[in-house]
Amino acid sequence: MILNVSGRTDIVAFYTKWFMKRLEEGYVDVRNPFNKHLISRIFFEDVDGFLFCTKNPMPIIPYLAKINKPIIFQITLTPYKKNIEPNVPDKKEVIEAIKQISNIIGVDNLYIRYDPILVNEEYSIDYHKRAFAKLTEILDGYVKHFIISFIDDYKNVRKNVRYLKCRELNENDYREIGVSFSSLARSHNMTVQTCFEDENLVEYGFIKGECLSREMAYNLTGKNYPRWRARKEGKCECVQMVDIGDYNSCRHFCKYCYANYDETRVNENYIKHDDNSSLLIGVVGEDDIIKRRQK
Repeated sequence: MILNVSGRTDIVAFYTKWFMKRLEEGYVDVRNPFNKHLISRIFFEDVDGFLFCTKNPMPIIPYLAKINKPIIFQITLTPYKKNIEPNVPDKKEVIEAIKQISNIIGVDNLYIRYDPILVNEEYSIDYHKRAFAKLTEILDGYVKHFIISFIDDYKNVRKNVRYLKCRELNENDYREIGVSFSSLARSHNMTVQTCFEDENLVEYGFIKGECLSREMAYNLTGKNYPRWRARKEGKCECVQMVDIGDYNSCRHFCKYCYANYDETRVNENYIKHDDNSSLLIGVVGEDDIIKRRQK
């Protein structure tokens, strides 16, 4: 199996010590988000590789040499300020960390997520074009692949509408982003794609791809994996992965986040975290049922 670390929270940013402790212990427990008393126990001997998803890769860099499994990084790097991403570190520091990781794991195993694109009076289409141009120039030679997405109507997005103040994109907006981003990427020998978006921008020069395709997974591990089941209308072509995170546990508090929707619970969960627990949040209880997961 491939572990997603993590789409539900930013384990790398806030819980790296816990993750490394789990590697040392040889297993990790994951509570089912739909059945709180059902726990999957995953032994790392059954794991083929890791997909690390993070906005702050800095905490894990000193430990990368200790991870003896294939690794792909997807690092989210957006041009938003503290009014949208309150606790994300200074982007200059994140960029330097990206360069370090590229040198460690190789440019082919590193993807940058310009994700999500939201448009309002402050963050206009021109603003995004300038920001993307700057990123492609700075990361030339360190990054080959960009993945973008557009903001979705999540619960947290609706709750934070007064901060986001987004406007709906029209066909001209998509065309302008598509033509500009694809041209900038090509000029730096990079690719740019969407994943699981109604507007895939292929007609403007984007490539058709997935966040983690079957080909990428095979190149990483030498194994074939089935595709993930669609989470909404349409078909997600990414391979199946196992997420070891917990919702409402990321302290970046980004206003557009799909995985956080209750900041009070985030703080409560953070207090419940113990680096020595097999679970990310809390501990295994007497009435919990543990089942080994192997795929």
